[in-house]
Amino acid sequence: MSDIEFIGMIQAQKVSEIHPARGPAIDRDYVRAFAQAHEQAGFDRVLVPHHSTSPDATLTVAYAASVTGRIHFMLAHRPGFVSPTLAARQFASLDQFSGGRLGVHYISGGSDDEQKRDGDWLDHDQRYARTDEYLEVLRKVWTADKPFDHEGPHYRFKDAFSEVKPVQTLNGRPHVPVYFGGASEAAIPVAGKHADVYALWGESLAQARELTGRVRAEAARHGRQVRFSVSFRPILAETEAKAWERADGILAETRRLRVVQGFGRGGPLQSEGAKRLLAAAEQGTRLDKRLWTAVAQEIGGRSNSTALVGTPEQVADALLDYHALGVTTFLIRGFDPLEDAIDYGRELIPRTRELVAQRVAAQRQAA
Repeated sequence: MSDIEFIGMIQAQKVSEIHPARGPAIDRDYVRAFAQAHEQAGFDRVLVPHHSTSPDATLTVAYAASVTGRIHFMLAHRPGFVSPTLAARQFASLDQFSGGRLGVHYISGGSDDEQKRDGDWLDHDQRYARTDEYLEVLRKVWTADKPFDHEGPHYRFKDAFSEVKPVQTLNGRPHVPVYFGGASEAAIPVAGKHADVYALWGESLAQARELTGRVRAEAARHGRQVRFSVSFRPILAETEAKAWERADGILAETRRLRVVQGFGRGGPLQSEGAKRLLAAAEQGTRLDKRLWTAVAQEIGGRSNSTALVGTPEQVADALLDYHALGVTTFLIRGFDPLEDAIDYGRELIPRTRELVAQRVAAQRQAA
């Protein structure tokens, strides 16, 4: 594994806080260009998100994998709507067809209303308990060399088995990398037990230090180590002043569109991650070196909506502070999705890789 990983995000059409969705829900040409742009920009992986009204993320990954050759994928998946035995075969099949390029981000669900759209009536903590069992079953299906029975609180199977196994392995056993998010008391034990990479939104350095510490301690109880990912929306320009001017324009357009669309200022979600972003915003719209929380505050902490603002060199330096906390993966996406992905590849990604390589080399020399 390299010392740093960059993840982007692709969607089935052009949409963001400043770009309202237009036209059909799936634009194949845009998906192809979007995926290929990330590959050419030097990203390691791209996230395909999940929403209860959006195009199917699994099929989007399959299409994007067919028009790319190197870049890996992070499929957002909600346990509970597909049997874990079927999901295990789907993921193993997709890993085979993509040549070992799949990772899955398991989202237990931070909103009761969102879950109910697909018929899920479990409460918040019950969903995390179900995810715990779901991931146990997945692992059994991937690694079992003969049929097995399972009976738990949420699932019951007899003679479960899969002929197809993932290409990728962990400790010599078939495995698709597990990305996991959730900052609640119900989520942290599941993260410590199952996550290969624990993902948090773009919090302040103090918040990130506290949360990663809790997850590390929980993972240690299981004799495991977890990698960490943090998500940001970098806003870049050739000078710091121009970057902040661009940020102000993004905030103004976000507010304008929310009025046009009939939305008020976003209220807090059930999601603990959303609450943590709003808690950061309460400390000020500019935190640490470059963290900007104004859009997150405007939309109620929905999704990864905090930004790092400045020149590519300044933002790379800010990312290095998170790397010092043990963060080795950065999920970065822009408010101008395709254009920003291309722009990140010009300077931000190579500059950050260079700074991290220098730090790691110095640490190894000192050791």
